[in-house]
Amino acid sequence: MKITVLTGAGISAESGLKTFRDSDGLWEGHDVMAVASPEGFARDPNLVLDFYNQRRRQLQQVYPNKAHLALALLESNHEVAIITQNVDDLHERAGSTKVLHLHGELLKVRSTYNENVILDWRDDLNLGDFCEQGYQLRPNIVWFGEAVPLMEEAAIIVSKSDVVIIVGTSMQVYPAAGLIQYASNNAKIYFVDPKPSIRSSERITVFAENASTGTPKVIELINRIN
Repeated sequence: MKITVLTGAGISAESGLKTFRDSDGLWEGHDVMAVASPEGFARDPNLVLDFYNQRRRQLQQVYPNKAHLALALLESNHEVAIITQNVDDLHERAGSTKVLHLHGELLKVRSTYNENVILDWRDDLNLGDFCEQGYQLRPNIVWFGEAVPLMEEAAIIVSKSDVVIIVGTSMQVYPAAGLIQYASNNAKIYFVDPKPSIRSSERITVFAENASTGTPKVIELINRIN
């Protein structure tokens, strides 16, 4: 069975990672556009680099939770693809082998000259860290105003799925929210969220709870039915 899992900040929050955007719209006390846009980087690159350096350090101090681990184990019985809005590596550390990061990856950087030059990076990134062509490196994060390069690939994956599981995301933020529209009419959808934005129906089963408790229940139900 082909299963696609769409994940968002809610699944990582249970590992202790702060969700970037707080209720007041700020990211760690910063205006979003100041730390997550090409314009912000051009205006104050040191601020932006420091912001992501702090996020990178924090990421290396947390671990996958029960939801990450349950999704990784799902691969033992099914063909599983994870499409995540998260920039952390918790899915990979849990053991998932097919993970598509829509918004980039915190532990990678790329050249400001050639976006296809991408490097693994676990330490702080500073001004003066250059690619081989001599251009400044930047976080490999999809910022506001930038295209989401993997959206087309993600849409194809969703369209071929027998089951779609949504965990830790309200599916209100576009373009990622639009992915569910590509699911076939025959695909079964499971939605795990403590404050779900949709209700259960013939096609959709909602688990109104946190990722770490709801995800194992979804997987148990899938394995029981199939």
